Amino acid sequence: MNEIASPELDWWTLLTDPDYLTDPHPHLKRIREKGQVHYDPASDIYFVLGHEAFSSMVRAPQMGRDTRLWTNGWSRPESKQRDPLSYELFSEFQRQMVNSDQPDHRRMRDVYEKAFRPADIPPLRPMIEAEARKLAEDLPDGTPVEFMTAFANHLPLRVVRNLFQISPDMDPKLAEWNAALVKIGDIMMSQEQKREALEALRAYKDFLRGHLEACRGNPDNRLIGLAIEALDNGIMDEDETLNNLKGLVSGNETTVNVLGNGLLTLVNHPDAMQKLRSEPALMRTAIEEILRYEPAINFILRVAIEDFDCCGTSIPKGSLALGLICAINRDPERFSEAESFDIARRPNAQYIFGGGPHVCIGAALARLEVEVALSVLLERFSRIELTGDPVWWTDRTNQRGLQSLPVRFTR
Repeated sequence: MNEIASPELDWWTLLTDPDYLTDPHPHLKRIREKGQVHYDPASDIYFVLGHEAFSSMVRAPQMGRDTRLWTNGWSRPESKQRDPLSYELFSEFQRQMVNSDQPDHRRMRDVYEKAFRPADIPPLRPMIEAEARKLAEDLPDGTPVEFMTAFANHLPLRVVRNLFQISPDMDPKLAEWNAALVKIGDIMMSQEQKREALEALRAYKDFLRGHLEACRGNPDNRLIGLAIEALDNGIMDEDETLNNLKGLVSGNETTVNVLGNGLLTLVNHPDAMQKLRSEPALMRTAIEEILRYEPAINFILRVAIEDFDCCGTSIPKGSLALGLICAINRDPERFSEAESFDIARRPNAQYIFGGGPHVCIGAALARLEVEVALSVLLERFSRIELTGDPVWWTDRTNQRGLQSLPVRFTR
């Protein structure tokens, strides 16, 4: 398989088009049918749309996450001179496990991985259930409500705040910072967005620096304790410590999207929702299918550390490659009836959480939050229906979720 050069396709116009961001599937289906890997000469970026190609890319040691290695990226001298604000922002954002290659990635990930293993997550269920039930109790019975602002935006934030023993008073400020920082994943940012993200990043770090000191000597907080121990023992320096904590605390944005995308998908497939009500044992496979069918992110990036042969396509050292998850998760070469929503689908090798050494450290926690939330909603309400048109975010190119989901819950 060789890459398809598509000079006639303006990739960045497509990826920022509101129609695409609302429903990328038909666009990506047409492009994927022409080839699994496409090269854009204008941006010198490789776009990966095939499941096999993406699977090989995320597992390859020749492909990493450190964007400082991107030949045409923000860290080269010409870019620094042309756009010093980008250089300043990404330099301050860079030093954390999600952006690092080995051995730094493993050094930092080892600090927290012991707290996020699938076996360590089930004890958090009572806390998550308590928060989900509080939010569900406040949903009006039989009256239209906007689900994102009434439920989805709050649950993941409350969970992560509880995990790190952050005061509820910080919810508005955390939400504000998260909204600014989520733009960093878009790659393409305006100067105003860069300034807002840099201010949010610095404010986040200042808050977490004080929070770490306030939590010293508190043996009850395992996650904060792991951070303090790693800092005191020299495993991570202060900037790495703060950046990684910021990443863990702000990582709830993807879970927000999964909650909204998941409820919308079930409402749009009432037979599947009814089947899930009658067979709650299907909840876990249903969640995997939600993640596959309506992914909460649009792309996952890699940078070539060395030249890499991606299923016959040569990706040169220093190149940026973007895996387009909505295309990858509906690749008919990997999934039978890929355009159909099947809550009993097995196996389901969806890729919303990435793969290889950089697979999302919080994947098990996100799955549990969605499982608990949907279970609570289906148990409490006998009917859930749309009361208007959902509104997708169209000013975010990477995070894929709903700005508004008007629904009616009936007991």
